[in-house]
Amino acid sequence: MLTRWIDVAIAYDGSQLRAHWILSQCGLVGDALVAFRGPCRVTAAEMADLADLDGPGIAGADLVHFVWESFAEPGLLLAVHRQRLLAAQACELLRELAPDSIVRRDGDDLWVGTGKLSISIATVTPVSALIHFAVNAEQGGAPVPTASLAELGVDPVLFGKSLLERVAAEQQSIAAARAKVRPKGEWR
Repeated sequence: MLTRWIDVAIAYDGSQLRAHWILSQCGLVGDALVAFRGPCRVTAAEMADLADLDGPGIAGADLVHFVWESFAEPGLLLAVHRQRLLAAQACELLRELAPDSIVRRDGDDLWVGTGKLSISIATVTPVSALIHFAVNAEQGGAPVPTASLAELGVDPVLFGKSLLERVAAEQQSIAAARAKVRPKGEWR
């Protein structure tokens, strides 16, 4: 899997969650995960989660965003599994970077106390599976009580780059584990 930290700020509005956005923005062909920092305001027309349509909205002043596109087995069930693994890896990383903080994961969401630390969605296109996962870098602009990396004392760029590395290593490990298994009943 290819990864890239994008140094320029990008305002996430949901339109980035489409097939080949990573290719058009970064020139990365194939399964890829990119991260960037920027504000967030998802319009109703771009919302993928039907439960959010009647909710308070999806917005924040400053987040670290991850967009993951996978062309390998692009089904929604596997995309949701990847999304949950990504959230679990983010939680694990934050527990290492901020050991005195209590970060918990509930499904694909991260929380600190009653403050929502992350947002996430998985969806599919005719050719790929897509995931958006983002963590509040700073407080502000959200329609719900939030927590942030700033509160945890975690540098957003360090967090973003570290999570990119972790996810890529995990995907490489999964591919290796899959390739070294022989079918049951196969003789030596």
